[in-house]
Amino acid sequence: MNFKKKAIIAAVLCVSVMGFAGCSSKNSGGDSTTSQKQEEKAKAPDEVGGVSLKNPIKVDKEAGTVTVLSQVNGKYFTEATRHASVFKDGTNGAKSVFTAYADPAAFYNALVEIGAKPGNNMTPDNATTTKVEGTALDLKVTWNGAGKNYDVNEVIKDSNGSKIAFKFGGNLDRAKAKNTGCLSCLDSCPVGIISNTAYSYGAVEKTKEVKFTGNKDILPEDGTYVATVYSIAK
Repeated sequence: MNFKKKAIIAAVLCVSVMGFAGCSSKNSGGDSTTSQKQEEKAKAPDEVGGVSLKNPIKVDKEAGTVTVLSQVNGKYFTEATRHASVFKDGTNGAKSVFTAYADPAAFYNALVEIGAKPGNNMTPDNATTTKVEGTALDLKVTWNGAGKNYDVNEVIKDSNGSKIAFKFGGNLDRAKAKNTGCLSCLDSCPVGIISNTAYSYGAVEKTKEVKFTGNKDILPEDGTYVATVYSIAK
């Protein structure tokens, strides 16, 4: 074989090797991206905000937060409800914007753990003439892909445009006795662990002065797992 032919063969081999190297490099990057996506897909849909079906409630004393795993109930994108969040096994378990996986007792104790104090001022007798008291609380909601924590007033709409203002009503003994499962109610309530001091009991279902619905323009679809994050209002 003469020198000219050897040179041509060497050039062809070089191009081939470079081509393979280039493909290998590109595939390596692609494999990295694919691996990341696979990791995201491998994460169970119920794992959000540090809670999951295995561990549905989390207390972070340092951050001052109580996080509860919940699911979006798309029924209340169009229908009104007086319940923001109710434990799934309570008698009102299917009546809230967010179906919670923590029971009222666990929720109550968690709020006490971060320093919240119950008002315990409401009873069935004074419910329609008083409003809930206790430590003021914030509620934020997030989910996988949300990109942020949404304030409750962004994800639940008040037909009057008023702001939801939760307070730690307490009511633990009554909550246990009634077994409604109510964690957070949207009008003042003698049973719910926390409720909205902006309205007296019955404002939604009796006097019908307000309607509350989930904001379908922001919330994810029905059944999506979300983290509901409670903290003492600043």
